[in-house]
Amino acid sequence: MDAATSSVEKARLLAADFAKRAAAHDRDASFPFENFQQLSDAGLLSLTVPRERGGLGAGMLESVRVLNQLARGCPSTALVLAMHYIQHYSMAHGRPWPKHLAELMARESVSGLGLVNVLRVEPELGSPSRGGTMATVARRTAEGWRLSGHKIYSTGLPILKWYSVWARTDEAEPRLGTFLVPAGLAGAKIVETWDHAGLRASGSHDLVLEDVLIPSDYEIDVRTPGEWRAGDPMGLIVHSTFVAAIYDGVARAARDWIVQFLQNRKPANLGASLATLPRAQEIVGGIEVKLTTNTRLLESFAADYDSGRGTSMADAQALKMTLTNNAVAAVEEALSLTGNHGLSRTNPLERHLRDVLCGRVHTPQDDTIKLTAGRLALGIQ
Repeated sequence: MDAATSSVEKARLLAADFAKRAAAHDRDASFPFENFQQLSDAGLLSLTVPRERGGLGAGMLESVRVLNQLARGCPSTALVLAMHYIQHYSMAHGRPWPKHLAELMARESVSGLGLVNVLRVEPELGSPSRGGTMATVARRTAEGWRLSGHKIYSTGLPILKWYSVWARTDEAEPRLGTFLVPAGLAGAKIVETWDHAGLRASGSHDLVLEDVLIPSDYEIDVRTPGEWRAGDPMGLIVHSTFVAAIYDGVARAARDWIVQFLQNRKPANLGASLATLPRAQEIVGGIEVKLTTNTRLLESFAADYDSGRGTSMADAQALKMTLTNNAVAAVEEALSLTGNHGLSRTNPLERHLRDVLCGRVHTPQDDTIKLTAGRLALGIQ
């Protein structure tokens, strides 16, 4: 792939290669390190790094198109990459990181495998999106900050070079926020706990921090609890949209497989392919309607966001819920046409089903989205 090849075309070509290994990584719950080397070689790790820092400076529309293509080949890879993209997008467009840290992250992403993700969720308190308070503590010392805590569902952990760790300070009036922790420091331990039904290759293991020392200027964004009440609308918008693009990509992979299956399977008693049956045509038509709707919603929203035209966090959450539910329904409808073939592990459809179902538990979840929309409609704070 040369420099002139578009990022979306590069992603399409890589996805075809990733798909050849996806079943093996799913079966073994092994991490697809080779995929990320290929992404780095293609220059796609720096997609959302600003141009002035050596990256491609992509907006939301280009980013969701890249993620959607990659998710058709290996959604676990796409999810890890999306979390990395979100961090760099936030550095460029959200509340700014300290300049020296943003420049460091940009150099690492442009020149090699310098992936970063934010680590938030903890075993005792559940998801911060549902009001959990951090148990991970950052203690200021003469040498720098010392962090202790336990993070779960840390997507991409085997390959991350940097952890953006949510923690609270041990100050008299505790503050909350993120601290940058380089991978591999003394006291940082990866515990391989990830054994999930779907997205099995995402390496979303636990990270245990025991008095881990980081420089005092590796504090990213730490505020009082009151300053966090407004949340991070930009981050939530980008997260919801990028995640939606991934699950739509899974459904498209399922759609491609079911079309080939129906065209190629010719039962002796029918004397023609299953594709000639009106029932098959109707169900595939329903899948097409769902995915066409997804494309129109995703692309128009992303284009509006890039141009600054009236998008909101509520819009993004509604988008995530609609696209994800359409994707799940599309894969389930594909399964209804296959009989036992769809649930055989020799075929990819059962893997697509397990992967796409993760969309229902991926933040933000449907009940939270509907509650937020209902409160807005009713004028309740």
